Amino acid sequence: MSSKIAFIEEATKPGARIAELCRAHGISRQTGYKWLKRFRLRGHTGLEDESRRPKSSPLATGEEVVAALLTARVAHARWGPRKLVGLLRRQLGDAAPSERTVARILERFGQVRHRRRRRGLSVVERAPQVTAAASNDVWTIDFKGWWRATDGSRCEPLTVRDAYSRFVLALELLPRATGPEVRRVLERLFRRYGIPKAIQCDNGSPFICSRSPAGLTKLSAWWVSLGIRIVRSRPGCPQDNGAHERMHLDVAAELQSVPAATKLLQQRACDRWRQEFNHVRPHDALRGKSPADVYRPSRSQLTIRPVAYPSGWLVRRVSHSGQFGKDGHFLSTAVAGYFVGLQPLGGLRHRAWFYDVDLGELELTPSVGVLSRLAS
Repeated sequence: MSSKIAFIEEATKPGARIAELCRAHGISRQTGYKWLKRFRLRGHTGLEDESRRPKSSPLATGEEVVAALLTARVAHARWGPRKLVGLLRRQLGDAAPSERTVARILERFGQVRHRRRRRGLSVVERAPQVTAAASNDVWTIDFKGWWRATDGSRCEPLTVRDAYSRFVLALELLPRATGPEVRRVLERLFRRYGIPKAIQCDNGSPFICSRSPAGLTKLSAWWVSLGIRIVRSRPGCPQDNGAHERMHLDVAAELQSVPAATKLLQQRACDRWRQEFNHVRPHDALRGKSPADVYRPSRSQLTIRPVAYPSGWLVRRVSHSGQFGKDGHFLSTAVAGYFVGLQPLGGLRHRAWFYDVDLGELELTPSVGVLSRLAS
């Protein structure tokens, strides 16, 4: 303010040269003449800084509209801006904000849930190539994130789904997320619905173990022995099994968000939900049909398939400790009790096979009695 007054006092003197004064005070000629104009119209009050806020703001939204939007957001927490705009138009008519404005308001009031990005791992580098052309071509399996019943009981459902028909084969709360518990459920499903050609899973326990040859666990090795192909999703890439994850979102919204009083009551709620999902709810991907309208079970025997390796290969049975041979070469406890084939590669080098699954290249050293895995 003092610099403005000094400039005005000098500029209003007779014979003052405005251009030279502007250069001396470090301002443009346009600014200097603007200050002089304000001083002549309003005196010293005209030299005060004026607000730069615009007289009108096209982005401003009325308080009533914002309040209506936030109320709708609370009532429909999973709705996005498009659905909220449709609701507001029925309430407010032409006064309803645009979809972009709704998104901006939700962001300002912290009502947007940002998805956390995960780093990809290098266990499986490519997205799985799997196509389901009929029922039981591909089953998808996973554990839904756990929650607690109101009495504190832990509820962790195993979910199994037919990829072709979207038919949910199991939504079962297990006491533990272990291989034996999952196998118990799958044995029942295999007897009732048939054995699928492939099962798609993530890289977590008990389906996959990254430290085991070919990632096999006792559970997934059992699948292979039944003739089931294992399809692994990439770590940290739920989009590889997106339809299954989408089903999990429905479970979270309709079951997890309203937990039952006990684990037993929660299982009954899961059974009712699965019944409605399979037999009542129409699906756009099925052209309005329910999964039960499309799914067809198959017939198959729950027996271990015989193994036959090419002649010239060594065939050894793996013990329960994961070893084979008289010298006790260690391979993996995942294939304990099964026969493996050792394909000669020259010298002491062999490639181990479990049915058609490559377990990696091995080097037999009988003198030491150790089986060293060179690559897998």
